[in-house]
Amino acid sequence: MKAQSSCNRGTVASITTKKFFMKIRTEPIGSIPRPLELIDGMKAHAAGQLNDHELNKLFEKALADTIKRFEATGSPVITDGEQTKPSFATYPIAGMKQLDPNGVVIPFADGHTRQLPVITAGPFRFQTYANTYLEKAKQLTSLPVKQAVISVSALSLLYPPNGIEGYSRDQFIHDLLNEAEADIRRCLIKGAYNVQIDFTEARLSLKLDPSGGLLKSFIDLNNQVFSRFTEEERKRIGVHSCPGGDHDSTHSADVSYADLLPLLFQLQAGNFYLEYAGEKDKHSVLASIKENIRPSQTVFLGVTNVLDPRVETPEEIRDTIVEAAEVIPSGQLGTTDDCGFSPFADDTSTARDIAFEKIAARINGTSLAEAVLDKKVTHLSV
Repeated sequence: MKAQSSCNRGTVASITTKKFFMKIRTEPIGSIPRPLELIDGMKAHAAGQLNDHELNKLFEKALADTIKRFEATGSPVITDGEQTKPSFATYPIAGMKQLDPNGVVIPFADGHTRQLPVITAGPFRFQTYANTYLEKAKQLTSLPVKQAVISVSALSLLYPPNGIEGYSRDQFIHDLLNEAEADIRRCLIKGAYNVQIDFTEARLSLKLDPSGGLLKSFIDLNNQVFSRFTEEERKRIGVHSCPGGDHDSTHSADVSYADLLPLLFQLQAGNFYLEYAGEKDKHSVLASIKENIRPSQTVFLGVTNVLDPRVETPEEIRDTIVEAAEVIPSGQLGTTDDCGFSPFADDTSTARDIAFEKIAARINGTSLAEAVLDKKVTHLSV
């Protein structure tokens, strides 16, 4: 018996000295509220009251400040804050001449709307690729930079319902798929840490078409782009979905995740960034994720509510993550913010300081959660 006890003690000693590392990945979504000086400058430029040179100086100043403040939060991965994008959705067509402003209208719960344009002629070509934003940001930091791009499904809404003479929808989709692939591939080639595809129309599509037919068509369209990348490349490609976040309002928060996630996780992407902090029934969301996520996929849960000016405490965020880790395997769990803080350039509903405070809280809360989960793993192993 004594010999057996001695052996047991040796086994326990060897286990308890083993180190466990449970690194929870954490990343931002994308946009940061622009400085008011830049917003005013963009308005003046649009009105012909500010020249290109002066506007670019404002862009450069805002970008440098954003990178510096991102670094100060301790974030292991940063973005350019989308400081020079007109919006997360329209950057590829900014400056395009063949546009009619009277396209799809997106209504928000508070009554305000956003409207997409439609193209009036082909062939369809991007005016700006997202790698141009990435390259400027990488010149200002040594940290990994992720790059957000707009989904091919969102851009498919640019084709007018009545068609275009001499340029069929099939021709448009062919061109669009090529351009969307090029947008992602250019970012990967230029050294993006990863590429995040903004797919906010996913949840909205279920509101417009509860049968799921529209969402299925969106999923298929995006998968046609994903299929052009290798399995290794797809590990660096993710999808962001939320119920919209503009002027502290949403367009589809009343649509259940239980209806969305079974289809969303059919996307051939490695990472999924989901709005979560703003959800009322978090337990059902976690259950749906567990049921539908594939072994090769990682889900980044939003742990900061971008529509609420109150800054979450690191301890609140810690508890949110630990609770989620009881349902979702920790190796497939990451953290993020619910949405971009200012996906449209003119959105001033969230203060710039508040955005960075929330990001810092996410970083600190994720670190606290790691410590708790490390202890649990160590205890269970012993």
